[in-house]
Amino acid sequence: MIARAFWIEAAGAGALREEAVVPRPGDVVVESRFSGVSRGTEALVWRGGVPKAERGRMRAPLQGGSFPFPVKYGYAAVGRVVEGPEELAGRDVFVLHPHQDRFAAPAEMAVPLPRGVPPGRAVLGANMETALNVVWDAGALPGDRIAVVGAGVVGALVAWLCGRLPAAEVTLVDVNPDRAPVATALGCGFALPEAAPGDCDVVVHASATGAGLATALAAAGLEATVVEASWYGDRPPTVGLGGAFHSRRLRLVSSQVGLVPTGRRARWSNRRRLEAALRLLADPALDALIDGETAFEDLPARYGAILDRPGTLCHRVYY
Repeated sequence: MIARAFWIEAAGAGALREEAVVPRPGDVVVESRFSGVSRGTEALVWRGGVPKAERGRMRAPLQGGSFPFPVKYGYAAVGRVVEGPEELAGRDVFVLHPHQDRFAAPAEMAVPLPRGVPPGRAVLGANMETALNVVWDAGALPGDRIAVVGAGVVGALVAWLCGRLPAAEVTLVDVNPDRAPVATALGCGFALPEAAPGDCDVVVHASATGAGLATALAAAGLEATVVEASWYGDRPPTVGLGGAFHSRRLRLVSSQVGLVPTGRRARWSNRRRLEAALRLLADPALDALIDGETAFEDLPARYGAILDRPGTLCHRVYY
C-alpha cells in the first residue's frame, strides 16, 4: 500500500514523497479527507527554527524524520478508517498525524468525530485542545474581564471559550484590524493594541511577539494572571518586567499542551482532553477560523506562501 506524504526537506523546501503504509497489529488505516496547517508551529519547523534543546519535546506524535530536516510534520489529520477494528471501520476520525493521503496509526490514537462535528471543521481539533489547556491554566471564571492578545487560531479559540463563561467580558486584541469580524463571529469584543482594555482579571498572550507580551502585561490588573501561550522557538522575546510589573504583583504563567495542568492531571488523560476539544467544535461559528484551502497535490508549491502570509488562520488541506 503506497501513500504520499508531505516532507520538509530543507529550510523553505518541501516535497511529496511516496512511502509504504505497513499497518502493525492494533493499527487502523486511514484515508485522509482533510488536514490543517498549524501556522505558528509549522512555520518554525519550515525555517528550521526548533531549538536543539527542544527537539525531543517538539516532536509531533506521529512525526517522520528528525529536526531540523528532513522531517514529516503536522498534527491535524481527519480521515475515514478503511481498515481496523469493527467499532472504528468506516468512521471519520481525528488523528495527530502529519499531512499524508493515507496512513496507519495506533487505533487508540484515532478519535471518532462526535456527532455534529463535520470533518472539515475537525481540523481545528489540536488547536482547540491547546486552547482548552490554556483556559485551564488561566483559571478564568464567570464575570471576569479577560483580554486575549494575538488573534491567531489558538488565541481566537481561547477567546471563544472564555466568551462562553457567564457574564465574562472578553476582548480579542490584535494589530490586524481585519480580525475584528472574526472576533464578532466568535461573540467577543475586539481592540487594537493601543485600545486594549485595562484592569483585566486574566490576560492570555498568544501573539509570539515581544510587543504583544508588553500589551498583555499592560492590560493586567492588580494581582492578575497573565498566561504566556506563545511558542517563540529560537527567537527569544524582549520582556519588560520593570515599571509596575512587581508593584501590581502580576502572576506570569506558562501554558503548553504537552501536559494537562497539574490540578486535572490525575483525572484527565490526553485522550479525554482531545475528545472534549472535538466536542467543542460543534459550533458553526468556528468556521470563521478556516480561511483557505489547498489541494494536497499543490501543497509543496504553496506551503511557504501559506505560512508567510501574516493573515493566515487555519489553512485546510483537502485530499
